[in-house]
Amino acid sequence: MAEPSIVRPADTGTVKGEPTVEEPTRAQTQHARRVAESRATVPDLTLTTEADMEAAVALRAELPTPTPTFEDLALKAFALALREAPRANGAYRDARFERYPRVNVGLAVPAPGSTAFPVVFDADEKDLAAIAADTAVLARRAREGQLTNPEVSGATATLSSLAEFGVRHFAGLVSQPQAAALAMGTVEPRAVVRDGAVVARHVVELTLTCDHRILHAPDAGRLLRRVRELLEQPALLTR
Repeated sequence: MAEPSIVRPADTGTVKGEPTVEEPTRAQTQHARRVAESRATVPDLTLTTEADMEAAVALRAELPTPTPTFEDLALKAFALALREAPRANGAYRDARFERYPRVNVGLAVPAPGSTAFPVVFDADEKDLAAIAADTAVLARRAREGQLTNPEVSGATATLSSLAEFGVRHFAGLVSQPQAAALAMGTVEPRAVVRDGAVVARHVVELTLTCDHRILHAPDAGRLLRRVRELLEQPALLTR
C-alpha cells in the first residue's frame, strides 16, 4: 500500500503566513524586562487563602461616595499588614536585607498595550477615601498613557486584581527588588460551610507571591493571614 504523500510548502518559512512585525512601545519593553527579570532571578514562594467578604460588602454600602472598591480595601489591608511585618516591606539587594520605613503599594492597572504599576505612597497612613481618590486618578492616567516616572517609581510591594474579568485565582510576579506581590480575585457569592451549614457568602481568593530569600513560608503565611483578618474585619481599615 502506497504511503500518503506529504505536501510541503515551497517556502517553509511562510507556512504560518506572512507575519506582521510590531515594535514594542517603551512601556511594553519595560514590562517585558520586568517580568523576565522576576522569573529569572526571584526564587518565589506562593500561598493562597480565602477571605470572607460579607463584612466588607456591608461596609462599602455604608461608606459615602465615591465608594472605595474592593481593591482599595485590599490595598489598605495589604499596606497595614506590611507595616506590621517590616521585613516584608523590604528587599534583598547585594546579599543584604533592606527594610523601608515607607509603605508604598504599587497597583497593577491596564495601560495602552501593557500594564502599568502606579504607586499609592504611604498607603498605610491614608484613609480609604484618600486611597480611593488616588487609585481612581492613577487608573485614569494609566489608561490615557499619562503616568510620569515618579508616579510609577518607589513601590515597596504590589497589588494586582483581575476581578473585572471574573478571575477567581491567579498568582502575580514579584517585581524586583520588592519582597511581595498580592493577587486578588473577584469577590463573589459562593456556597461555603459555616457552623456546619452550607450558606452563600461573598468570598475572595488572595494569593501572595514573595521572594523566598526574604520571607520564609511561616513569615509569608502570617502576612497573608493578616491581610485576610483585616479584610474580614474591615472596621480596622477605617481607623
